[in-house]
Amino acid sequence: MSERAVLAGGCFWGMQDLIRKLPGVESTRVGYTGGDVPNATYRNHGTHAEGIEIVFDPAVISYRQLLEFFFQIHDPTTPNRQGNDRGMSYRSAIYFVDDAQKDCALDTIADVNASGIWPGKVVTEVEPVGDFWEAEPEHQDYLERFPNGYTCHFPRANWVLPKRDAAE
Repeated sequence: MSERAVLAGGCFWGMQDLIRKLPGVESTRVGYTGGDVPNATYRNHGTHAEGIEIVFDPAVISYRQLLEFFFQIHDPTTPNRQGNDRGMSYRSAIYFVDDAQKDCALDTIADVNASGIWPGKVVTEVEPVGDFWEAEPEHQDYLERFPNGYTCHFPRANWVLPKRDAAE
C-alpha cells in the first residue's frame, strides 16, 4: 500500500527532479503548502512554501530513507533560503501525515544534528500536513522539460548519516 509524504526544501523543481528518481517513488507533484492562502498559485501563495507531494511504496523505500535523502539534497540549516532563493517560500519543512511520520521526522532531525556533518543546526519545521495546492502545469516536471533549467538542489556526498544498527 502506498504512502504519502509532503516536504518543502526550497525551489520545488530541483527537489522533484531528484526525488522522483528514487526507487519506490511512484509519483510526485509540486505545489504550495503550509501557508494561509486558499487555492494558492505561483503569483499568490501567501505564506505557503514551495513543496513536493510524494507517493511512495514503503516496501521499497522507507519514510526515513526519503527524509535522509531530503536532508542530503537541500541545506536544512538555512532559514527561509536555499542557494540564491530567499523568502518564506523556500523554507525547509516536513509536513507529517500521522504520528509515525512526525516521530520519524523528529528522530531524523535529532540524528542529523547529532552527526555534526551538516554546517549548522537544522531549522526544518515539522508540522501536520494541511492543504496542498497543486502548482500550475508549467511547474510540474520542469527539469524534465528543461534539463538545463535552474536548480539549487544536488546530492551532497558528505551529508550522509552513518548506517544505523538494524537493532535500533
